[in-house]
Amino acid sequence: MSAADLPALEGTLEGLLAAGATLPGTLPVDDHQELWSALRRASAGGKRFRALLLSTHRALGGQRPEAAIQVAAAIELLHTAFVIQDDVIDGDQMRRGAPSLPGDLAARARRRGASPEGARRYGEAAGILAGDLGMLSAVRAIARCEAPAPVVDALLDLVETTIHGSVAGELADVRLQLDLERSAPMREVLAVAELKTALYSFQLPLHAAALLADAEEPVLCALDEIGVLFGIGFQLFDDLLGVFGDEQRTGKSALGDLREGKRTAMLAHAATTDSWAQLHPLLGRADLDAVGAADARSLLTRCGSRTWTEDLARWHLDEANAAAARHGLPPALTREIRSATDEVLRAAEHALHRAPAPLRNGQPA
Repeated sequence: MSAADLPALEGTLEGLLAAGATLPGTLPVDDHQELWSALRRASAGGKRFRALLLSTHRALGGQRPEAAIQVAAAIELLHTAFVIQDDVIDGDQMRRGAPSLPGDLAARARRRGASPEGARRYGEAAGILAGDLGMLSAVRAIARCEAPAPVVDALLDLVETTIHGSVAGELADVRLQLDLERSAPMREVLAVAELKTALYSFQLPLHAAALLADAEEPVLCALDEIGVLFGIGFQLFDDLLGVFGDEQRTGKSALGDLREGKRTAMLAHAATTDSWAQLHPLLGRADLDAVGAADARSLLTRCGSRTWTEDLARWHLDEANAAAARHGLPPALTREIRSATDEVLRAAEHALHRAPAPLRNGQPA
């Protein structure tokens, strides 16, 4: 991802958000303005991995830079919408070191005199509705990008299937937490990671870039494979950060996933070890304190689940790079993919207080 791409992406995203602020016209609806302003705040920051769409489009010889920028900005907005609704589902009050959209608007409602329960309901309603507005605006922006009609149709089909898959993955993630007595099978946990994260954060921008560049089917299939590997690796590191990460660096609580009993690959592995009998009672407890969380982290480390998850995350990032080389993608694109995986690895190691170590595969040709 070239740093030079970010200003264009940010500018176009801001344009989409500014356009939405003018709706619904001159009608006196203060609630819309509050909701849209909150969506704009929630769109700030983040890792901007969707900028990979621009470098991928360029590396494939694409000739539609303006359309690529608009689609990348739209996917960034779609990402924000998913994140907001995920915060509602998980009850997360913080995001990127600041109040999440539900947490922000709940706090505003409290300052206006709402009861704690009323403020919570208002914040959750705002999160659901802001997510709806974000998705609508993202799809509209893609439909209006400057690309031939068949390409736009293919992009809209891609976005539709992506949203369906991501929604199914989100619901499956919640379902796995319903029965805390049952250990989630590893295949289900990884399938959720693919649907919830890989599908829209990595597969979608890579595939969209290839469509805009009129790439052939083998390239589309190769990028889908790379997107899955990259996305699962990213999610595995994110799961580690949710338990072991430095809160000052991750911007989120290191208690949330444990209190929620979130069924991650790390916990699926721990369920197969002798430590599970001690670990299991600590999970899914809303009253879990720092001492209990420290005990859980110690157990996850001693039983090998932390190291196992780190190794699995690295394997997926390694395989994403290997797939890029194996499928004979343009050298510029294999370099972009390596740069992006290296960035994920560096950020994770930094937040985990680990010394950065290179991925196995050497520099691509």
